[in-house]
Amino acid sequence: MNDLPLTYDLAFPQVVPSHWDAHLTRSLSNLRGQFRDAAEFDRMLSREDSLVYEVYEFHRPHIAGELLTGISIVHPGRVGEEFFMTKGHFHAELVTAEVYYCLKGQGVMVMENPQGDWAVEELKPGRVLYVPPCWAHRSVNTADREDLVTLFIYPGNAGHDYGTIEQQGFRKSILAGEEKYVIADNPRWMPPEKR
Repeated sequence: MNDLPLTYDLAFPQVVPSHWDAHLTRSLSNLRGQFRDAAEFDRMLSREDSLVYEVYEFHRPHIAGELLTGISIVHPGRVGEEFFMTKGHFHAELVTAEVYYCLKGQGVMVMENPQGDWAVEELKPGRVLYVPPCWAHRSVNTADREDLVTLFIYPGNAGHDYGTIEQQGFRKSILAGEEKYVIADNPRWMPPEKR
């Protein structure tokens, strides 16, 4: 890791960086307990541990003043009626924000704060999304055949807290609907007063 300027190229249509420092993959088994239909999840997993999403990261110091960046690719797919998604997280340093820029595909960002307020914002090519401090966030691919690709940037000292979402879930789920998608209450979600 060094303190030199960083550049990378994004070749369309795949939108995979020309180089990277870490390539993380998350398969179905990494999202156990996150989907509404546990029986369908188990059926799908027994057939194949499908790749759900990938992240390409660039190493910078994890300190205040630095910015960490990378590319997230959520592949198309569903567990029952629920679209493939990332695990989702708060930041370990809760009072830190993140910016996403959608490069390819169609999807949404599901967000919520510790008090249970929620928001869902659409992602499409050219859209910039600012996730404020204290808001958990999860990318969901609502397309049937195309990857959802976003560029992300967040403070170097932010860290990730996946455990909170694994325990309490997100308040809203994104399901297939007659038109695009449906925002539905998540039966797994644990409200603040029960945590």
